Amino acid sequence: MQTRGLIITGTDTGVGKTFVAVEIIRALHDQGVRVGAYKPVVTGSFHGAAGPVWDDLARLQAALGGGDVPIERIAPQRFLAPLAPPVAARIEGQTVDGELLRRGIDWWNGRVEVVVVEGAGGLLSPLTETESLADVARDLEFPLVVVARLSLGTINHTLLTLEAAASRHLPVAGIILNEPVPSDPADCSTETNVEELERRCRVPILAILRHAATPDLLRMSPLFTIDWMEYARRRGVGKSGRLES
Repeated sequence: MQTRGLIITGTDTGVGKTFVAVEIIRALHDQGVRVGAYKPVVTGSFHGAAGPVWDDLARLQAALGGGDVPIERIAPQRFLAPLAPPVAARIEGQTVDGELLRRGIDWWNGRVEVVVVEGAGGLLSPLTETESLADVARDLEFPLVVVARLSLGTINHTLLTLEAAASRHLPVAGIILNEPVPSDPADCSTETNVEELERRCRVPILAILRHAATPDLLRMSPLFTIDWMEYARRRGVGKSGRLES
């Protein structure tokens, strides 16, 4: 049986996709689920003692338990510049392999029960010269988890992402509102965004993550109370836009 999965996408860059992906992996571990991590393409490295290091991959690898899983199994395509993948690849005289974006996940089949897939940028951010994450998500057929920034402006960004998903018949598990940095005390939207989105969305808000500076507190996160395997089992989309079994 093909491994099930969840695709973590965002309404923008820097909204906390990797943070959420890592926490979902840790939550699945806590629930006794064999879990893998996959990032079809990654950009933006820094120089480490042994060569280039991609922070996203290091965090995903650590969440899986360390170096037992080579980074090429987590991300088969890696580029140095912190730019959109096709642009970063072009700088290196390469191109992003669209087939490998999809085929690279096959290594996990039979090894794990569910794969947490982290996209690059937002749903329509380019992954190749002609394709976005939405195209890969359509072929993988995994439900989307949309990470949105808990701040002013998130309503428009979130609704546009959901509209883009709906127009492509992509299943959406729900929304996670994340506060990647401490909120501005003057930003009242952090208290009103939830209600406004609930009034306008056909998919649920799964969790609200306030900024936490202390890692020891992370297991108090609401992400650890969600049955992620149940969402990963669902693929169909009903008329309401919600997932169906």
